[in-house]
Amino acid sequence: MSKTILIILAVVAVLVIMVVSIYNRLVSLRNLFKNAFAQIDVQLKRRYDLIPNLVETAKGYLKHERGTLEAVIAARNQAYAASQKAAANPADAVAMQGLMQAESQMTGVLGRLMAVAEAYPDLKANQTMAQLMEEMTSTENKISFARQAYNDAVMMYNNARETFPNVLVANNFGFTAAQLFEIQAPAEREGVKVQF
Repeated sequence: MSKTILIILAVVAVLVIMVVSIYNRLVSLRNLFKNAFAQIDVQLKRRYDLIPNLVETAKGYLKHERGTLEAVIAARNQAYAASQKAAANPADAVAMQGLMQAESQMTGVLGRLMAVAEAYPDLKANQTMAQLMEEMTSTENKISFARQAYNDAVMMYNNARETFPNVLVANNFGFTAAQLFEIQAPAEREGVKVQF
């Protein structure tokens, strides 16, 4: 009888060690994707700080495009608020969905601003505007890289969460699926058209 109890205790000990190991790995992966989102958040804040400068520089030249400038500021404010919600808990699928929608809208109005700016040669030649455009392009590239790293971390977390036996631990300890940061605007998925 004592041999049976020892075997049962050994099996229970192995199971407990296994559950603890799986739990700790899931926590590490969740923290990894949250950290990856923090890197996106840093770049988004940089972009949000650049936009008012861009609009102020363009204001003098784009007197007839007031609606475009106001749309850019409104979209920036919405995206900033959405990013604050998502930054509070990147694991919240609803907050991430709101951020993706706000970012998609902002990308669209920024594209309109750039298109309008192209129509004004004086604005295009303005040194401050050129510098801000260069910083904006650099920031957009950094956001893309950070978003890719975030999505990779989310995929690792979701894969670990959904495989057996991890799924048993994940479901019992509240490890919910993380949301990828995907591009919402169909136009962003299209390749750049080059014409000569």
